[in-house]
Amino acid sequence: MKSEDTPFEGGPMDGRILPVLLGITGHPPKTYRIPVPDPDGGPETVLVYRRVPRGPGRVGLSNRWKYAYAPEGVPPRRLNWPWSKPDATPGGKPDDADG
Repeated sequence: MKSEDTPFEGGPMDGRILPVLLGITGHPPKTYRIPVPDPDGGPETVLVYRRVPRGPGRVGLSNRWKYAYAPEGVPPRRLNWPWSKPDATPGGKPDDADG
């Protein structure tokens, strides 16, 4: 399996670089979860990091990634079919100029 040294920003892992396994497409996972055991024997805490672009990639090479701390966790994913309607409709009446 191929891995890539990926930097972490924010949270307890700020400034650390870890080797992260890459998927079939050559990208690291969208979220990276790190379980942290409780020293008193209680339930473990899970740190959640989200993949974000590191910056502009070099010409001809794929974009590089880094992980940013997500203290709120990961939002639940929703199935997104091409024929699905959007969740919210715009407010206001059709003839309303202010929206």
